[in-house]
Amino acid sequence: MKVLIIEDEPFAQNELKRLLDKADKTIQVLDCIDSVEDSVEWLAGNPSPDLIFMDIQLSDGLSFEIFKQTEVKAPVIFTTAYDEYAIQAFKVNSIDYLLKPVKQADLENAIKKFKYLHEKSGEQPASISIQQIEHLITAGMPKFKSRFIAKVGEQLKHIEVSEIAYIKAEDNEVVLVTKNNNRYIIDYTLDQLGGLMDPNQFFRINRSYMAAIGSIGKISKYFNSRLHIELLPKTEDTVLISRVRVPDFLKWMDK
Repeated sequence: MKVLIIEDEPFAQNELKRLLDKADKTIQVLDCIDSVEDSVEWLAGNPSPDLIFMDIQLSDGLSFEIFKQTEVKAPVIFTTAYDEYAIQAFKVNSIDYLLKPVKQADLENAIKKFKYLHEKSGEQPASISIQQIEHLITAGMPKFKSRFIAKVGEQLKHIEVSEIAYIKAEDNEVVLVTKNNNRYIIDYTLDQLGGLMDPNQFFRINRSYMAAIGSIGKISKYFNSRLHIELLPKTEDTVLISRVRVPDFLKWMDK
């Protein structure tokens, strides 16, 4: 049986190869690939393997992007860190899901399932659809806010999260500032918003500011290894990131 491994962690690649060899000496690992881009290129330029082991989170994005860019003819067994509840609902179409760290017994059961279905049908078991993959991923992801309600005089107004530049705490109130520099008081604390806003899009700069990636303007070095951030729209405050928070901020900026 010819197997392709799509996994971005070298340790996980080597461990999966070790487990596969222990499970069945006849298994041949064709290649180990760590990105969506390289996976698309490999699948387009090589004969289809018998089976693919695929991580959901790869070095350059989510693996369902592979299915959008090229035809995946082989059945897929996902190796993933998503919780058991989300995964159990998608054990369909001869596809299995192995929770990390992968256990030998679980791997062997998945291979047995694949072989049984292959022998029973006489053909390759059906591969998974893009819709199933996206459903699996979104089922395991936390739900972040998509809009806010703010009171404007005697009326209520909704503000889409995509309109937000930054959120600041001032004078015992929390103010949402939009890209158009409109300001709205919202009934949340910044601590509460820490678990409600998408961390890929928003960063808690300091005790007073949470900023969207699109609002980050000029970044300058500041005294005592801190950073000075110019937000857009401009604010009268001097917005600083502490020395301790700088590594996390730079990592966030570089996603």
